[in-house]
Amino acid sequence: MLAFSTASSNATIPLTLHTTEKRLGVDSATASFVVPLGATLNMDGTAITHGVATVFIANVYGIELGIVDYFTVVAMTVLASIGTAGIPGLGLAMLAMIFNQVGLPVEGVALILGVDRLLDMMRTAVNVTGDTVIAMIISRSENNISMAIFNDPRAGQDKGAP
Repeated sequence: MLAFSTASSNATIPLTLHTTEKRLGVDSATASFVVPLGATLNMDGTAITHGVATVFIANVYGIELGIVDYFTVVAMTVLASIGTAGIPGLGLAMLAMIFNQVGLPVEGVALILGVDRLLDMMRTAVNVTGDTVIAMIISRSENNISMAIFNDPRAGQDKGAP
């Protein structure tokens, strides 16, 4: 809920760390490394939203995208998702870059602008969820995850968040 309401991956780092360690059983060292790194580099929701928005704007303007354009969109969304800071609203600037790269009118960003706040909130929730999943996968592969959380339904139920 914090990720959704703030639309900022960076603002959720303390709560994401707490949840990943205390409620999901991820080792503290793993969570402390993966969650901040993921808040910077792992922007899954951003990549998904930018790809969908690019195809949407191409359809609105009646511009046919070829296979090379689709590969360009994939490459640019991956690079944009790595390079985007975890602050609200920055995705629109990256979206304009992608539009420019595939030959779409940059004015198409104005069509996305009206719903971008809601989209930003949803993509941040996806980003933070991805960070916690990656932390769990890495912790499990290193055998550093507390399996008691999965065996005892009462385990991991802390009395409150920070």
